[in-house]
Amino acid sequence: MTTTAKRTRSQRLEVRTTPEDRALIDRAVAVTDSDLTEFVVTNLRVAAQRVLADRQEFLLDDKGREAWERINRQPARTLAGLRNLMERPSPFAE
Repeated sequence: MTTTAKRTRSQRLEVRTTPEDRALIDRAVAVTDSDLTEFVVTNLRVAAQRVLADRQEFLLDDKGREAWERINRQPARTLAGLRNLMERPSPFAE
């Protein structure tokens, strides 16, 4: 979506900042020729996409994919401590 396209916004987001952070943000808004809302929403979306990227999709080159497949073909190890933990009753069960 281009910055000139308007989206209908119905959710409010409130943020508290220090005076220094606000001044920095205001300077950045001024040089991007946008308004505060557009600047904040655009940059929060980019930050959110970056945070979620490695939790949603994994992209590997051929060498990385081969290494991944090699690791996943190995048989699972038996971990006594994990086995003991899994055999204990859940502390959340009634």
